Amino acid sequence: MLMRNGTAIWSGQHAVDRTLLAMQEMERYCAAHPNSPVAIRHPRLSIRGRTFVALLGPAIEEGIAGFGDSVQAALRAFDVQYSRSLTPPADRD
Repeated sequence: MLMRNGTAIWSGQHAVDRTLLAMQEMERYCAAHPNSPVAIRHPRLSIRGRTFVALLGPAIEEGIAGFGDSVQAALRAFDVQYSRSLTPPADRD
């Protein structure tokens, strides 16, 4: 990791390792929650700075997304958003 103006810049290998760990965490989440929207729909998982993003669709504005400071938090948020997207507005709290 290099530091530039107080900002961490990850080396290519570290980014690959972090992505692989995130994907493995997603696999464990799916195994633990086999009927969840994440396990059924398989959203894309990405890392934006310190935030993990689970996205189903072409873009955040057009799809269903979950955000979190960990893989599990992002996947749980995705599950909630996916479920809300299926609930008619009159039935929402």
